[in-house]
Amino acid sequence: MNNRLPYVLIAIGVLLIVAYSSIFVVTQRQQAIVVRFGQIRAVKTEPGLYFKLPFAFMDADRVQYVPAQALRFDLDNIRVQVSGGKFYEVDAFMVYRIADARRFRETVSGDRESAEARLRTRLDSSLRRVYGLRGFESALSDERAAMMREVRQDMKADADSLGIRIEDVRIRRTDLTQEVSQQTFDRMKAERLAEAELIRARGNEEGQRRRAIADRQVVEIVAEAQRESEILRGEGEGERTRIFADAFNRDPGFFAFYRSMNAYNAAIANPETTLVISPDSEFFRYFNSAAGAAAPATSPAPAPAAAAPAATAPAN
Repeated sequence: MNNRLPYVLIAIGVLLIVAYSSIFVVTQRQQAIVVRFGQIRAVKTEPGLYFKLPFAFMDADRVQYVPAQALRFDLDNIRVQVSGGKFYEVDAFMVYRIADARRFRETVSGDRESAEARLRTRLDSSLRRVYGLRGFESALSDERAAMMREVRQDMKADADSLGIRIEDVRIRRTDLTQEVSQQTFDRMKAERLAEAELIRARGNEEGQRRRAIADRQVVEIVAEAQRESEILRGEGEGERTRIFADAFNRDPGFFAFYRSMNAYNAAIANPETTLVISPDSEFFRYFNSAAGAAAPATSPAPAPAAAAPAATAPAN
């Protein structure tokens, strides 16, 4: 019995190894493709415990696992040309799922990198086509969702041929290229400068208009003031003349004396004034009387009367 124990243990070990190599497990995140002699024997998509031929000897049953969850790959710095002729840089990504593991194995041997390389080429081509039919503003408007649906529809046929179902396509970034950015900056700068010049010109025009209105108002106000001053001055002169006339009518002698005093004041107000005038001049007639009475006006002497003819005696 003791001599057979090692053989029994070896047999049990071999059975365990055979059993272990005949079992494979599929999780919720996996799909399993059973390949026998290069041909797909089965595809296991449900999670659980499955059996196969042991050891995969001589290319017997082998299990290839492919992801069952949604996958994503990014496409960065795509240079696209829009309908206006300018170039932009676009970053996009795609979410996909391996829907048909059998076809996925048949087309790309279950290699994700090969499948994504083909999808990347198709996504690049589709993005270029969609952007080329539209302007840059479309990617920033409500039309963006329609653009993404169009890209996904373009890629559907290629994806189906790979056993892949496209879940979503999104654009992460749409930026100007360096050349276009500089051109756009220069254009925006020129537009702002032109707008500033226009605003400045309008301001100067409005300033000139307001200054012209102000100058006209100044002229009108000054002219009105001068007119009113002339009217008041004329009324004052008229009142002055009336008062003088009334004073003259009341007392002609006093009026003559008042006017003479004003004339004296105006004539000899300056100490340096020198008058050369005859003392008996009419100008100094109020200085010829100590009482301040006016000297009588001198009148020319009457002409001598003609000699009367001598009376002739009557003849005898």
